[in-house]
Amino acid sequence: MGNPIGIVDWVEKDGIMDDLLNQEAILTTHPMDQGFEAEVMKICSDKDIFVLKVWNKNSKPDVSLQYRLLNVLFERGLSVSKPMGWGINPHGEKVLLTTFDGMPVLEVDEKKMTVIANILSEIHKVHVKEIGNIHLLKSDFIDYFFPGVGEYYDINNALISLVQITQIKQERIIHGDFHLRNILEKNNRYTVIDWTNGQLGDPRYDFAWSLILIKIYVSERYAYVFRSAYLLENHVQQKDLEAFEALACLRWILLNRSGGTPKGPNIIERVKSLITKNPFLKEFEFTI
Repeated sequence: MGNPIGIVDWVEKDGIMDDLLNQEAILTTHPMDQGFEAEVMKICSDKDIFVLKVWNKNSKPDVSLQYRLLNVLFERGLSVSKPMGWGINPHGEKVLLTTFDGMPVLEVDEKKMTVIANILSEIHKVHVKEIGNIHLLKSDFIDYFFPGVGEYYDINNALISLVQITQIKQERIIHGDFHLRNILEKNNRYTVIDWTNGQLGDPRYDFAWSLILIKIYVSERYAYVFRSAYLLENHVQQKDLEAFEALACLRWILLNRSGGTPKGPNIIERVKSLITKNPFLKEFEFTI
């Protein structure tokens, strides 16, 4: 199909991009698993493999911000893909080219869960002053993470109650959707991808969202390992953790109603169990 990146008007690019643009005859493309927001494809040269992400769906993120944020985090040695360039294709769609860093983590053990927890911890330790002139989004918590929640009285009622007693702080970099499918594994190295939701936020929520997803889709056992490893480096009071886990549960319920959550055996039962055990949610009634 010729050079799949040659048709892009590159706004910012790495020096390696010029070499790729001259390799029209030897670049091949291979489709990858698609997300809800963008089309993703693997691009192979005779020496390297890259990933091209095309936002051709409803989501319209600030791709230039993602490119610059990834640059800063990569240069700081954090576990992120190296960004090669961003631009606009002939259809007016924004695209981002990064290194290819493996496949999503499909199987876990205690060692992996500990490493992954430490990666999240390192992300949360980066202070906004360390990223220079990059102006990260500081969004309204409810509007961003709970869009359309007003249509659901049960979720909205519990959400408002929780937000009123939880002091949400927006002073650290958060990923916004840190889960196993957004963590790639290659040669025992792990890389965090999909920074569409990267912003200034509360690390306690970012951690709680990850923890809840592990409890729902993996197991309580590995959630405990993940939790223990993270809390060794980050102090979170038990009451705060329970409150943010409650918020994460509410977000999952909201996403589930719109069909935005993976399905599987015993998933609903696990969620109901989490609600029953959480002191901030057990008195509410939800339709899941």
